[in-house]
Amino acid sequence: MRIHVKPGACQGNARCWSLAPDIFQLDEGGYVLPDDIDVPEGQEQLARRGVRACPERALQVKDEG
Repeated sequence: MRIHVKPGACQGNARCWSLAPDIFQLDEGGYVLPDDIDVPEGQEQLARRGVRACPERALQVKDEG
């Protein structure tokens, strides 16, 4: 599973990170890093929760493969 991070959409609320700090990495300003994220096997449900928690919809599940 991959998560697409929409460039410039993150506003630094860090809700994704608060739910899954091992999946979502933040920069020193508290913004999610702009690269797509490869979700480790077994962490998909947690990653989806982080995606849904984003108020700006800066994250999107890209594929399930």
